[in-house]
Amino acid sequence: MSTNTERETAGFLKSLGFPALEVHEALQHFDFRAAGRRILVIGPMGSGKTEYSARLWRDGEVARKKGAKVAAETTNWDAQKSLFSGESGQGNADRRNIFFVRSRLDAGRFPDYPQDALAYRGGFERCGDRIAFVQDSFDLENRIKSHPEIGTWIVDEAAFYDERIAYLMKNESEQRGLVFVCPTLILNFRREIFNATARLLVENATDVYPLTAYCEHQDCIEDSFYTYRYYKVNGKECPALYFDPLIIVGGDREKDDPREPNYCTRCDKHHFLPGKEYTYFILKPLGEAAARGDLSPVERELYAMNYDMERSELYKNFVQRYIHQEDARIEHMNALEVPCIAERALCYLYAEQNLLSTDQLVLLVNRLNLDKEYLSQRLRDNRRPIQLK
Repeated sequence: MSTNTERETAGFLKSLGFPALEVHEALQHFDFRAAGRRILVIGPMGSGKTEYSARLWRDGEVARKKGAKVAAETTNWDAQKSLFSGESGQGNADRRNIFFVRSRLDAGRFPDYPQDALAYRGGFERCGDRIAFVQDSFDLENRIKSHPEIGTWIVDEAAFYDERIAYLMKNESEQRGLVFVCPTLILNFRREIFNATARLLVENATDVYPLTAYCEHQDCIEDSFYTYRYYKVNGKECPALYFDPLIIVGGDREKDDPREPNYCTRCDKHHFLPGKEYTYFILKPLGEAAARGDLSPVERELYAMNYDMERSELYKNFVQRYIHQEDARIEHMNALEVPCIAERALCYLYAEQNLLSTDQLVLLVNRLNLDKEYLSQRLRDNRRPIQLK
């Protein structure tokens, strides 16, 4: 609606005695008639992405009760425009039929819910045989082939999959009219594009629904777009260091274990992310030196992190950067109180930056007597598993 039309409508309503109101678009039911869409539902943790999926699921249950006329609008019947035809041995996908897909990395988040639950914070929907945990894009492709009647696929946390998934969904939606809904993080806890898959999802999307949440800082009610990772150490909030392992698999409950992170959503002011400058000024160059064969500098820094923090370049950098920042000094310095900081730095250099070889990693772990169990778990989370003995 144009600005002039809006003014005219407002004036007309006012002439009828209605007060001047700001009218917002209502949250609409899902349109199952539109084919070939790739919809991103983005926002920080706690913004309601999976709850949106549950609402879509309920819309599908209502829409399936409609008659043949509606079915004709929600089903791709045109074999000339679709590879999805009876001649290929497949039926027609009805977009009112929904299948919910979850990453295997997400399997431990809701242990108390039924196996067939589309679970979110505060509730769940039972999906029967139309929900599955999927390993990768090839697994999803097989699911699509084995369920030709499904027209709408909800792929939860699609950014956790391999890059191929973006093109798989693009091909299936363009060739067969399937609809894909992807409730997913686009930004990680570092406020950066999550990974290459996230970039491709954005590049190939047809629709984006951004969701926000209140900042969860106790003194703030601003809109928040960012996922914040922090640890609890003796009751204190300790923000994750910038080089904290990118993927950490875990549940949704608040944890007091200083090795396991908590998540919430925060605004710009209250999203603390200490150590970014240190990572690029110091840690990554140490890794690059190791890649050239000089392992001693990074070994000295990891030793100091593990046994004498105040002698580390990390501590010196924090004192220089944060000690005089009154608004965030405590939170930033608290980040140094979490355990396994050397292991976290090692995981970053090896699993994300590919600056250390497997032999170098094992050598450093054994020389410095680092926590093998913690590091092994984090490397598995980030799909770079190593047997550390």
